[in-house]
Amino acid sequence: MNDYILMTDSSADLPDKLVRELNLEVLPLTFVLKGKNYKNWPDNREMAPKVFYRQLREGAVATTAAVNVADVVERVEPLLQQGKDVLLLSFSSGLSATCDSARIAAQELGEQYPERKFFVVDTLCASLGQGLLVWHAARRRERGDSIEAVRDWVEENKLHLCHWFTVDDLMFLKRGGRVSAATAMVGTMLSIKPVLHVDDEGHLIKVGTARGRKASLKALVDHMEETAIGPGEQTIFISHGDCEEDAKQVAEDVKARFGVKTVLINHVGPVIGAHSGPGTVALFFLGAHR
Repeated sequence: MNDYILMTDSSADLPDKLVRELNLEVLPLTFVLKGKNYKNWPDNREMAPKVFYRQLREGAVATTAAVNVADVVERVEPLLQQGKDVLLLSFSSGLSATCDSARIAAQELGEQYPERKFFVVDTLCASLGQGLLVWHAARRRERGDSIEAVRDWVEENKLHLCHWFTVDDLMFLKRGGRVSAATAMVGTMLSIKPVLHVDDEGHLIKVGTARGRKASLKALVDHMEETAIGPGEQTIFISHGDCEEDAKQVAEDVKARFGVKTVLINHVGPVIGAHSGPGTVALFFLGAHR
């Protein structure tokens, strides 16, 4: 009953070891740096995260590209031809056109392979928030849930997947239009750090500020305290823009405050990192609401 493929895209920022353990298929998104295109694979085969973030710190500007329809068809069609069904959990439509491409591909492939199932879910998530939702889906597949049951669980629970971010350098948010040039300049001078989350429409939204780095990291955990459902029983994901020590600090805080036992930490990949920059820290968990 559970013999189907669970697929996501590389915006999920899942480490390669976990991708293999969970038996996932991952569509790589593309980023462009210094005029060269790179595929963002979970094993970072084309560029290591530290190299990516070092170049950003040195002034390089990275851009990103969504998966297109042909990319999806190329990866999914051979699986359908093998008699496999596919559930694709996609990067938020509020941040990327990847989901739209996947839905067009699903319609095309559905006409060609009417006996197969190819479902696309807009997770309205990003980075390890998307990754944590995929992790929960994979656990349900492991216990024998059908493709429809897992799809429905994701649809019903995706707005409980909470994302809380802070960034260290406001200039990256300025480039992406998230804050004004004046806000970025003043905030940098006064060491004002924004606190952001992903809303119910899958957009990255600024919701507050903190004075200094330590306060901004604490604010992430404070938000978890306000909304998390049974945090001590959860597996928590944390991603970071080449600032692992700060991510570890947040991990220790959630363990101390909530009795959390399992925390996974990984890099913010280049798809999100191109826009959030070095020094980003993000905390992900299940809550009563986003």
